[in-house]
Amino acid sequence: MPRTPIKVKPKVEYLSILDGSGKVDETLDPKLDSDRSIYLYRLMLIARRLDERCINMQRQGRIGTYGPCRGQEATHCASCICMEKEDWIVHAFREPGSFYHRGWPLETVLLFWGGYEEGCCPPEGARDLPIAVPIATQCPHAMGIAWAMKLRGDKHAVLCYCGEGGTSEGDFHEAMNFAGVYNLPVVFLIQNNQWAISIPRDKQTASETIAQKALAYGFDGIQVDGNDPLAVYVATKEAIENAKKDGGPTLIEAVTYRLSVHTTADDPTKYRSDDEVKKWEKLDPIPRFQKYLVERKILNPKLIEEIEADVQAKVAEAVDRYESKREVDPLECFDYMYANLPPELQKQREEFAACLQREGVKGH
Repeated sequence: MPRTPIKVKPKVEYLSILDGSGKVDETLDPKLDSDRSIYLYRLMLIARRLDERCINMQRQGRIGTYGPCRGQEATHCASCICMEKEDWIVHAFREPGSFYHRGWPLETVLLFWGGYEEGCCPPEGARDLPIAVPIATQCPHAMGIAWAMKLRGDKHAVLCYCGEGGTSEGDFHEAMNFAGVYNLPVVFLIQNNQWAISIPRDKQTASETIAQKALAYGFDGIQVDGNDPLAVYVATKEAIENAKKDGGPTLIEAVTYRLSVHTTADDPTKYRSDDEVKKWEKLDPIPRFQKYLVERKILNPKLIEEIEADVQAKVAEAVDRYESKREVDPLECFDYMYANLPPELQKQREEFAACLQREGVKGH
């Protein structure tokens, strides 16, 4: 018997609309109206300025370890605005713009990284899950929400964020398999920022693309320029609309780059070159989108300045609200895991309380 190729139904495509210099492909341009375009630009800028403030605050000891999103603003900001209020968004930990768009106060991000439980609390009625730091654990949650929606006849969809490093985790593959088998209304958006902490993309998987991983599970994958907000918007909008029409899941690989540290506990100079970072800085999504909007006469220098001032003020106000919160009692770290504290932890609590008392730190 001769060998014959097996025809695989799903497909993998690549999409780019706005090139690195800000020049647009007119045939693919979604031509967002002025209000929506300005909103998206402003949302990306809010994510950037909050990100910068969080790094400064961590260095000053005003919040704990923080995971920046610099360079990745287009992936989450352009995708989240495709979602209706009744849709669900399941977050990883580099999506501050998405939280703000969905009605979370800006200081919620600060509260989370500052160690407050309130940082995990969605606003009333928000169909969002909070920040998920453990890698890919949010993927089965997204799949489970989508499954429940399908069982209930809810014609909305779920958007799940994950990093490319997360696609090496079993949780990701279990979620993909289940989503494919049951044809669930979920979109997995993989933010391929080229590094899983210190492991480069080519050491994480032998697949030529992350997008093609969808084929094994029976649904479509698409790779987009993740620093191109227009491409991210179009790909997400199409995938969400398809999911709502019972077309099943989609895997979107957004090719982007982490311009900053993995977290503030990381030193990227140990594993990547300055030349690599500089190459990607030229593809920064914010100035790229700004140039496009200026050429379309949607933005002008005066409006850019006004938006910048307003964003800076919003971030400063959020910092003030965060820092007006009550002081954290260090002993609270023992209070919420067990109804009755195990003896070994009770001993640790007593030792810690004695240490705080010696150092003159208030605890209860």
